[in-house]
Amino acid sequence: MTYQRFEDLPVWQQPIQLAHQIYDLSESPGFTCSHSLRDQLERAALSVSNNIAEGFERGSTNDLLKFLYIARGSAGEVRSMLCFMEQHRKFQNFKSQISNLKSAAEGCSRQLRAWAGSLQESEIKGPRHLNQLVRKNDGQKQRAIAVQKRLLANLPASHPLRKAALESEI
Repeated sequence: MTYQRFEDLPVWQQPIQLAHQIYDLSESPGFTCSHSLRDQLERAALSVSNNIAEGFERGSTNDLLKFLYIARGSAGEVRSMLCFMEQHRKFQNFKSQISNLKSAAEGCSRQLRAWAGSLQESEIKGPRHLNQLVRKNDGQKQRAIAVQKRLLANLPASHPLRKAALESEI
């Protein structure tokens, strides 16, 4: 299946859901933490889907791979902060929710690793390179046709190949 929009990618949809869940946690009644921890957690969670989107929109497989690994790093950052929170006594009332979020972040990481692995094995360079490849192939075809016409023109008029070429043009 080929996706035209990053919004349709399951590997983007899961991290966007994770970001919503992180925001829901940070806005929960009774949830208090430092501004810097909350900000970093929310930004890292949103960074996962943002990097997938940016890589997808770049139009090259190499760029996409680079951004998938950045997204995976952000998922790891989210998981690390959630591990801290899960162990800190201040967040004991949210331990179950934090554990679920850690699992979701790990799921995002696994999906990203799988997609990156399949892209690394692919010979597809991405849509940005497709036009260059098409132009190159078309140019090669045009040059081959020109060479063929010159060779046929140098053959005597009675030669069977030249006669066949003339008949196919009619």
